[in-house]
Amino acid sequence: MFFSKPAAMVRPEDALPGRAQPLPTADTHFISGIPLKSPVPEGFEEAMFGMGCFWGVERRLWQVPGVWLTMAGYAGGYTPNPTYKETCTQLTGHNEVVRVIFDPKVVSFTDLLKVFWENHDPTQGMRQGNDVGSTYRSGIYYYTPEQKAAAEATKAEFEAGLKAAGYGAVTTEIIPVPEFYYAEDYHQQYLAKNPDGYCGLRGTGVTCAI
Repeated sequence: MFFSKPAAMVRPEDALPGRAQPLPTADTHFISGIPLKSPVPEGFEEAMFGMGCFWGVERRLWQVPGVWLTMAGYAGGYTPNPTYKETCTQLTGHNEVVRVIFDPKVVSFTDLLKVFWENHDPTQGMRQGNDVGSTYRSGIYYYTPEQKAAAEATKAEFEAGLKAAGYGAVTTEIIPVPEFYYAEDYHQQYLAKNPDGYCGLRGTGVTCAI
């Protein structure tokens, strides 16, 4: 995370080539023991968010009641099966993201959006605090038209609150869910394995009125 990075998106033609084979990752979730590549259980749903360094983001999301499984990875770029070191060059186009499988009977997608908006600053463009680069951009990656509508509605509501508090415009990208690439083993549930490890997650203090 501590490299000198350009705060701009790489052009597709300039992206690193990557590889055809997926990188190895953890077999199971460090906390729950659930297989990390489990299929989505019947009646459950998926969500994907980018809100800065995925270590802190994943910890915040696995703490939400109703979240069944979390996994750290890369999405939204051009390089197939990128490594962490490659994403740190900002030459893959990927964002650090967390994919979530959740039980909508316990926690709704809108509830997760509240967690998303309140736990980072979505006005910073290609950065979160001291973490600078396209890998730290704010993003909601929707699986359904209903998720898209909820994301856009809450964005408008939260942006109004941010502007009233003196913040600028929201820069969050809201796009169809891109291909997800699992991050390496040591990134999965990093802050459960390293409780005193780095966490850059910071909110604005503005409440999302959901």
